[in-house]
Amino acid sequence: MTLAPRSDRVAVTALVAVSAVLCGVRLWAAREVGFGDSEALYAAYALHPQPAYLDHPGLVGVLARAIGGGSAPTPAQAHAVTTVLATVLPWLMALVCRVSGASWGRAAAAALVFALAPEIAVGLFAMTPDLCLALAWTLGLLLAAAALREPPGSTRAACAFAGAGVLAGVAVASKVTGVTWMAALAVTYASAPARKHAKTIAPWAGLAAGAVLVVPIAAFEDRLGWPLLRHRLVDTQAAAGLSWRNAGALLGGQLVYLSPVTALLAARALRDAWRARGDAVGRLLLASSVIPLAALVPLCLWSRVAEPHWIAPALLSLVPAAARAPDPPSRRWVTTAAAVAGAMVAAVYAWVLVPPLQRLAGRAYDPRLDIANELRGWPTAVAAVKKEAASLAQVASPARGEIAVVAPHWVLCAQLDAALRGALPVGCDTPIRDDFDDWLPRARWRHADFLVWVTDNRFPDARTPPDYVVVTTRDVTIFREGRAARVFHIALLARRGLG
Repeated sequence: MTLAPRSDRVAVTALVAVSAVLCGVRLWAAREVGFGDSEALYAAYALHPQPAYLDHPGLVGVLARAIGGGSAPTPAQAHAVTTVLATVLPWLMALVCRVSGASWGRAAAAALVFALAPEIAVGLFAMTPDLCLALAWTLGLLLAAAALREPPGSTRAACAFAGAGVLAGVAVASKVTGVTWMAALAVTYASAPARKHAKTIAPWAGLAAGAVLVVPIAAFEDRLGWPLLRHRLVDTQAAAGLSWRNAGALLGGQLVYLSPVTALLAARALRDAWRARGDAVGRLLLASSVIPLAALVPLCLWSRVAEPHWIAPALLSLVPAAARAPDPPSRRWVTTAAAVAGAMVAAVYAWVLVPPLQRLAGRAYDPRLDIANELRGWPTAVAAVKKEAASLAQVASPARGEIAVVAPHWVLCAQLDAALRGALPVGCDTPIRDDFDDWLPRARWRHADFLVWVTDNRFPDARTPPDYVVVTTRDVTIFREGRAARVFHIALLARRGLG
């Protein structure tokens, strides 16, 4: 039994209900949790504006700076904005499905499953480049599909092509993965089904406009010797190589990030996209999936540090491909996919937001491995850091470079920098080069008279810099349901020979 037009109202109502519930849960979470470690780094980007960073292009830093009013945003500020954007995204996807040729019922049902995928329902709560990329890619799909359905040379087609091209540039500014979206648009426009449009200037002018947005990023990278690509493809790839472990991580990750049933529906949708390649919109959806997958899957199979969500943009176009298919998934499949994904999402939010659930964890539970513990405790630790720095006010000044806050890894440095918001300089002693080597080079903080050294129980082997002696130490323990979730170690260090 497939979704029929009379099911439109039920599907739309379900999407409204799910959107409202997810929005409410995200608002609850926004009041309760802080930044994840990577998210804190993106918040710190706001304090150090530049076109690109070692991990990503700079658009997420622009977003963070806008949310923070010219500085790093607080977690509550950032998550209030991401809650709105993450709630809007499934509705944009429903519009993509509709413009691609699906009925409102099928579009809403597809958007419902999309909204409940853990990768969307949980992952896009965070202020990350993936949120920027997902919005740009989805809205770009909407405009590109609309343009291809308009008469070639028409004003509407030209405007839609222009918007799609600019959004392709925005996607690249969000994440390097966006380059594959720009390539997919070019391949689509040059294909036989879109040939009449290809004979006009509009699609190519749109892509040229998008490329203009990428020029500052490329110029910045070229001037510095392409540090982003070097960091991503060389510095972090010491253990790279094809392996079954990487393949298992990629495939297993999809079962977690999408949920098992939704992953099966995605595989079926790829088949649907291939079968519908004969028309211009179908070719767009196929190219927008296959071209990114062709680039990203080999990278994930080769890189040991690749993450399963790297291929997520390639899956976006499979949602409208499934919705417009002649034989879409049955109502039972759609309901099962939504229920399984919804249960997984509920479990994640409950674990983070309902502390008593920790009592269910057995003796093997290790709080250092629980990423939910990243989200709490930093305000208390930062208050202790400020207190240590204030104790030196009579003998040293951070403005003169005599005091610096330093940690042994970027995940700690990012949290400190985002929370301190420029009040104290933050340096980093990560084993490999990181963004902090540009923001406060090691050669500078290693000459400071005093360091406030901060680490936690995730880094038990971290050693203080050799040219410093310990003056005072204090531990800050963060408890969740009676368990020590995180232990921060804060030491005041003085340079040897300072007197």
